Amino acid sequence: MTDPIAASSGRSRLAFALDYPDIASAKSGASRVVEHVGVLKVGLELFVREGPAAVRLGTDLGCDVFLDLKLHDIPETVERAVANACQLGVRYLTLHSSGGPRMLSQAAERVIKEGVNLTLLAVTVLTSLDESDLRALGVNRTAGDQALLLAKMANSAGIQGFVCSAAEVERLRAELGARAVLVTPGIRPSGPVSDDQKRVATPASAIRSGSSLLVVGRPIRDSGDPKNAAAEIEREIARALTC
Repeated sequence: MTDPIAASSGRSRLAFALDYPDIASAKSGASRVVEHVGVLKVGLELFVREGPAAVRLGTDLGCDVFLDLKLHDIPETVERAVANACQLGVRYLTLHSSGGPRMLSQAAERVIKEGVNLTLLAVTVLTSLDESDLRALGVNRTAGDQALLLAKMANSAGIQGFVCSAAEVERLRAELGARAVLVTPGIRPSGPVSDDQKRVATPASAIRSGSSLLVVGRPIRDSGDPKNAAAEIEREIARALTC
């Protein structure tokens, strides 16, 4: 089995982060770019305010929904949350790999039991962290080593999707193989970066390194022309897929 996203189009490989404060602004922003974006990512800010309505927004626009809640709790609580997400019809759902093997395995087993097309994505090392942040947390590995350790542990627990920065994606692809779904946030078009992401990459470099799905938020949302910004990234992904 190979990565189910691997042979797909530039549009289906691009996820737009709906980092908006409410459903009205999220709908307005998503509607501008949906022609070029195949996945809409609903994060904590929007979901805490709007709940399932934010998920319905994505499905109403004909997009897959990426529910980015980064679940991390006792195994039974996470399993029940996963069951509820299955009922919402989301395509992707994040949970922290640092929740441990039992939490991850129960979540994976629940998806199988529900019989839905949901890919669980284990978050490895957040792209806002670097080695100094990890040392402050008591982790004396590089970000790359920590990401690989967590991904392999999650994979052993039955998880087939992983969130990592573009700096780690090539290594994870080599270690986890073609069937892994590797999701890369921290994607920035060429030019200066002035936000809280520390381990970033361009769309083309991430795709060439083995990313399955690229997550882009602010470079599209905060552009003077969001539709054109999304179109440019879609074209860059498409070109990289043919190289």
